[in-house]
Amino acid sequence: MKKGFVWQIIVAFVLAVVAGAILGERASFFQPLGDLFLRLIKFIIVPLILSTIVVGVTGAGNIKKLGRLGGKTIVYYLATSFIAIVIGIVAGYVFSPGTGLSVSVEETAATEVNSDGIITTLLNIIPTNPVEALTNGAVLQIIFFAIFFGIAITLVGEKASPVLQFFEGLAEVMYKITAIVMVLVPIGIFGLMAPVVGQYGLGVLMPLMKIILAMIVAVIIHVAVIYSLAVKSLGKMNPIQFFKGIFPAATVAFSTCSSSGTLPVTMKNTQENLGVSKATSSFVLPLGATINMDGTAIYQGLCAVFVAQYFDASLTVTQLLTIALVGTLASIGAAGVPGAGLVMLTMTLSAVGLPLEGIALVAGIDRFLDMFRTAVNVVGDASASVVVEASERKNDHVAPA
Repeated sequence: MKKGFVWQIIVAFVLAVVAGAILGERASFFQPLGDLFLRLIKFIIVPLILSTIVVGVTGAGNIKKLGRLGGKTIVYYLATSFIAIVIGIVAGYVFSPGTGLSVSVEETAATEVNSDGIITTLLNIIPTNPVEALTNGAVLQIIFFAIFFGIAITLVGEKASPVLQFFEGLAEVMYKITAIVMVLVPIGIFGLMAPVVGQYGLGVLMPLMKIILAMIVAVIIHVAVIYSLAVKSLGKMNPIQFFKGIFPAATVAFSTCSSSGTLPVTMKNTQENLGVSKATSSFVLPLGATINMDGTAIYQGLCAVFVAQYFDASLTVTQLLTIALVGTLASIGAAGVPGAGLVMLTMTLSAVGLPLEGIALVAGIDRFLDMFRTAVNVVGDASASVVVEASERKNDHVAPA
């Protein structure tokens, strides 16, 4: 990613904040620019995920290597998610954002959310109709179908080469379309951010500033410490180089609040700026966009403690462990779309018997918190691709000829 493009993103972000602060709700005039960008992103997500995962799976060469790749990816994602939710819980106790807070929860009835159980969530990964999954953009089901399709191509061998060539061609076409769409990133960021700043401003954030501050600190610690250590020790990469390379994707994630929507930018950044191979990034990143939600995990832990403090409920060690485990598993079912974390919070609160009315406490600032947790989610995906890539290169190097 060229330096000039990075500066375009920064300038667009700053201008959006200024325009939103000056124009207020009139900044909604720029919303169509953001909507245009989001529609273009959504337009490429499904064919991009399908083609790149099929090519990524077949690129592994054999089922054993694919299993190794998948195992490393999932273990890394679950480990960082668990650490993230612990950091969120600790931040909740350090900042005590719910203590002495006076915020009305009368609008709770209007907050209607529902969440499936873990077993149902896992079963729903398997599509009963792959075509319907593609049509509806069910990302987890598309990933499941693409992985199985890629495995089948590998097992069939030479006879399936025409099918593989089709998906390789489709993947290259989607990469090119992605590059074209990425030119509009600065415009899209401006169109998305200006109306948000104009609508919410800073005044509405003041009563809940402590939880916002706690979230920001927790996010910084997780990114600066956990990801830096992982990239440095496991990925053999300078953390500064890593953060600089993934900055454009993190900015888009911050603006769109969508891990899935940022996927094309994340793939482009990791391949071009971080040197991750297409084979690794095509498998690790789409999977991460749906099951790796470190930012959401931080949010789950922090908000659970926040709600407990607001309702003056003491959490036992067992309840805290339950929050950590449920929050980690809940992140698997959290779709990479705006607001998914708020829905998954119901599962976490229910697991430890905290009042669901607490959701209304954070609903007003959820869009703002969503920006931070989505940016963390995307940076976490990229860190996994760097770590897995380094591990695969080492494994290929020591593998017998």
